[in-house]
Amino acid sequence: MGVLSDRVGALMPGVRDELAELVALRSVADPRQFPPEECARAAEWVRARFADLGFADARLEPTPDGSAAVVGSRPCADPDAPTVLLYAHYDVQPPLDDAAWRTPPFALTEVGGRWYGRGAADCKGNILMHLTALRALGGDVPVHLRLVVEGSEEQGTGGLEAFVVEHPDLLRADAILVADTGNAAVGRPAATVSLRGMVNVVVTVEALRSEVHSGMFGGPAPDALAALVAVLASLRDAKGDTVVRGLRSDQTWTGEPYPPSAFRADAGLLDGTDLLGSGTVSDMIWARPALTVLGIDCPPVVGSAAAIQPRAAARLNLRIPPGTTPGEARAALDAHLHAAAPWGVRVTVEAEAEGSPFEAATDGPAYRALDAAMQEAYGRPMSRLGQGGSIPLCTVFAETYPDAEIVLLGVEEPLALIHAPNESVDPAEIEAMALTEALFLQRYAAGRPHGG
Repeated sequence: MGVLSDRVGALMPGVRDELAELVALRSVADPRQFPPEECARAAEWVRARFADLGFADARLEPTPDGSAAVVGSRPCADPDAPTVLLYAHYDVQPPLDDAAWRTPPFALTEVGGRWYGRGAADCKGNILMHLTALRALGGDVPVHLRLVVEGSEEQGTGGLEAFVVEHPDLLRADAILVADTGNAAVGRPAATVSLRGMVNVVVTVEALRSEVHSGMFGGPAPDALAALVAVLASLRDAKGDTVVRGLRSDQTWTGEPYPPSAFRADAGLLDGTDLLGSGTVSDMIWARPALTVLGIDCPPVVGSAAAIQPRAAARLNLRIPPGTTPGEARAALDAHLHAAAPWGVRVTVEAEAEGSPFEAATDGPAYRALDAAMQEAYGRPMSRLGQGGSIPLCTVFAETYPDAEIVLLGVEEPLALIHAPNESVDPAEIEAMALTEALFLQRYAAGRPHGG
């Protein structure tokens, strides 16, 4: 490992410079928020870097949602070597509240040894992980490589999912490295083996034709906002368990536990606030459904009038564990929202997006190679985590390539604050995970049956 580790270490100053270039590209895949040229520049940046590493056919492929995916391949000398697909995404979440950032969101800034910036971890740091691993190996990559780096993962519009189904042979591989998750903590290596799926809906409550005076009509006239609040309150019980009728909420997690003290610190809970639910932290975020109110359409406090609201709406996110399909979850949520509405108010539920949960098979040669690579790179064994977030593409990969091993890994960890202001990455994680990936490629080639 020594020579390979030294090579990765020597590459780290360049990693800092390149990640700064990539973070500076405001690649939010929503033209309502940022110019689409920013995504186009990020896609070309990625394409050029992999083309320089032997992906001679690296190119931009349009996907059905209008985004562009970077696709390419790099063969090795041994025709019987296994094929590994490298995945990441170059689009990022919007910065949200710029004022909440301690550093400029699109300028990579070092603070306390971490590198701050939108996408520094999710997922541009993972793109640098791939590049660094391949540069460290140089011409000695013992597997056939395929590449896909998508441009709309954060929008959930399904561009790459549809592209995979339409072009199955283009990305076919024996092992797929999905670099969009991360470790249990800095220095604690992990593979993510379970993902919750999700269903997003917008529920709208209507009670009146228009606003009316709260003094003249308040009392007998139904308040749409109060009705919506009652509906939303019905989605959790007194313990904080999600209680959508028709969905189980008593499952348990059998893998690596998430200590409550660590979760409190990672989530930034205020002193005195309770952890929710009747299960362990691991049960609640990896094995059970969870309903989150993402936003509400109603008058703001400043500027509101003494009037009864005729209409109110909320955007809801329901995370679902393996064993529940999005169709089942959507139907249960729809029925619950209608049944919970008081006073005969009118309720409409509009489906917005959905994704299936995923559970990896972990008994194959890729997982054995990864376990050994992480042990060597980190000096400690690999743990197996769940993740409350959703990556619907994993289910598409599993259905399209049923014989492939799908491995979720990456440079993210709880302190990275992905999707939030002040996202950051620990450069030590990029270095250690790049070394892990390089070692994995070596071990996977050596340990897989020749020609299999």
